[in-house]
Order: sequence, then C-alpha cells, then structure tokens
Amino acid sequence: MTHALTPDATVTIVGASLAGLRCAEALRADGFAGTITLVGDERHRPYDRPPLSKQFLTGAWDEDRISLVKAEKHDPMGLDLRLGVRATRLDVEGRRVELADGTVLDSDAVVIATGAALRRLPGTEDRLHVHGVRTLDDAAALRDDLASLPPASRVVLIGAGFIGQEVATAAAAAGHRVTILEGADLPLRPIVGEQVARLLLDLHVASGAELRCGVTVTGIAPPAGDARAGSVEIDGADPVPADLIVVGIGVTPSTGWLEGSSLTIDNGVVTDERLIAAPGILAIGDVARFRWLGAGHDERVRIEHWQTAADHGSHAAKVLLAGGPLAPVFAAVPYFWSDQWGKKIQVLGHPGADDDVAVLMAPDEEGRFLVAFHSGAFLTGVLAVSRPRQLMAFRTMLGEGATIDQALAVEL
Repeated sequence: MTHALTPDATVTIVGASLAGLRCAEALRADGFAGTITLVGDERHRPYDRPPLSKQFLTGAWDEDRISLVKAEKHDPMGLDLRLGVRATRLDVEGRRVELADGTVLDSDAVVIATGAALRRLPGTEDRLHVHGVRTLDDAAALRDDLASLPPASRVVLIGAGFIGQEVATAAAAAGHRVTILEGADLPLRPIVGEQVARLLLDLHVASGAELRCGVTVTGIAPPAGDARAGSVEIDGADPVPADLIVVGIGVTPSTGWLEGSSLTIDNGVVTDERLIAAPGILAIGDVARFRWLGAGHDERVRIEHWQTAADHGSHAAKVLLAGGPLAPVFAAVPYFWSDQWGKKIQVLGHPGADDDVAVLMAPDEEGRFLVAFHSGAFLTGVLAVSRPRQLMAFRTMLGEGATIDQALAVEL
C-alpha cells in the first residue's frame, strides 16, 4: 500500500474464508464505510474449517453451528457477497478482478484470501467412497458415507498428519477398523522433529488403529469383491482393501488464478512483512507466504493455521486503513490445535523439525506433556498435549523473543 483508503474507496476480498471475513469485519469495525465485495468460490457463507474433521464429522455439530456469521449479521455489514463464483484473473496494476461469470471488479484495493486446495491422488477425484477433507461439502460427504458403513468396516487413511489422525479418531470411535498409511518413518516428524513425534506416537497405543509407516502409496485400485472403496496399492506390499478411504496428503496454495499476473508466486503469494504483495494488493491466510520479522525471526513462512488466518484478516484491515510506511508489521504469535485420540495437541509459535527440544513437563500416565522448541538460545515454540493452562504461560514470551533459558525458568 502507498496510500490509506479513502472513506468511499472500494475493496475486493477474493476468498470468503475466515481470513477474508475477518478482514471485512475489521474494516467495518474501524469505520470504513466504502464498498466491500467478498468473493467466494463455494456456495456457502463463510464457515469454520477446524470442526470439519472433528465435531461436524461426528455429527455433534451441524452446518449452522460452524457458520462464522449468520445472515442477520452479514446484512448490517453491507457486504457485496458474490458466492459460488471463482476469480479467474487479477490485473495487479489496475487492481481488477475477473470472475468466472464474466463480472469484472475494479477496486482501490484487493485482498487475496483464496486459501489452499487439497492434494489428490491422480484418478481419484470422482471415486465413490474416496474422500478428502477441506471444504464443507467434502466433510458432509465423508460424514454421510461414514455414517452409512456397517459396524467394523475397513476405513483406510492415507496420511497421518493432523487432519488424517482426527478423521481416524472419529472412525475408530464409530467402531470401525482403522488403518493409517504414512509415507514417513514417523508421523509428524517433518513438522515437530523426531523426539516430539515419538512422544505423540504414544497417543495411538490405546486407539485400536493400525499405523503403518514408511509405506509408499502408488494408487487406489477399483472396487473388487467386498472392498467397496477399492484397495490402496502400496509399493512392495499387498494392497489394503477398504470400505472407505480418506486421502490426507496435504494442501497446496490456491494461486492458479494468479498465473500471468505480476505477483511473485512461490509456495503461495509472496508478501512483505506487512502482508503487501504489490501496491494496493495484500495476501492473507493459507495462500500468503509472508516475511515474518521480530522476536528473533526474519524468514518467509506460509502458515496453515486458523489463528494465523484470523490474525491476518484483522491485520490486513489495519494496513489498508493506514497505508504505506505507517502500516504495522505483522507480528502475531502463531497458534494451532488438534483433537485426536482423546487428547488436545496445542502449539504456540512456529517450531521447526530441526529445532532443539527441552522437555518442560514429562509425559504422565495419561500421556499429557509439555515441550519447548528452540533454535540456539531463541525460543521458537511450545507444544502441549492436554496442558492448556501451562501452554498459555508462554504466549507473551514468544511474542517478545524470549530465550530457552527464560522458558525453563517458568514455574508450571
């Protein structure tokens, strides 16, 4: 941004997501009275994604419960909602967004919040009983298919990441035989490193799920015999028959519509430390690869967390209203959580798999523990399993660039 938005300016937010909605809400809360157009490729009003693999999947929550804001609250905000239509092109210099229905939106500022899309195994996109979990429609289809299974059916998860293990938890709780296939030799090792990954592995012990690591999935064979979903083919091993298959092999930032623009695309839309991708263009949420400064950091990161998306949205509004060098630098502490195998895993900060680890509270008989990550003397993150109170003691410290010695001195 080079200039602050005028009161009668126009803003187009591409992505009716958490980040996009929070940006719109913050603009209105800070007094912006201009036009805000919110574009979303899904037909649904903005909704919360974390429950899709948790409460929504199990049927404990319905669609209304996960809605981020009800219609009666949207309307007073005066948003121009364009749902169920994709953005297909961005003219960066003209700040012009073209939509799949032929509409052209000219704006004073554009906020890119298109998130990320599932990685899929080739040839499985339209297969019955083969699912991914990213959108509300994805989760509803999986929920209904899971509910239709007879007891003790064979549910196979490809990928033992956080989402995969949450779905596996729900399937096991429903009384099904669950097999998790993981390419790495240890689940979550690329995210939290070997030591912590081994501690988290203990959460599976009483789950009843079969975990097979170090396997290479080569495809999914068509249904045959009593395997209604087909069989997962593994390099060098027998196929694994399944009645339902969930593919959880990660996501990729949704930047295809930006091809040919002058933006820098490299594992997301590259931005500066203020989330600015070009004059009048911001990128936020899962699609943004932003420069993270302060508290010991100077790196480009793309963080796929609910809290970061929410913080990005409110921060983007401040940048739009302040403009140029007066705009603040984004410096919120990342946070995410996962519910699996009866425990809550929570992480503050942005630890790396190669960071050193200090055990602050060793695992107890219930599997609860607390660890700190550090790179040299600098504290990079804290992970807790069912230790929420102790974890939150480190939020301020992480924001201030604390050392590992300071973390070790905290009374828990």
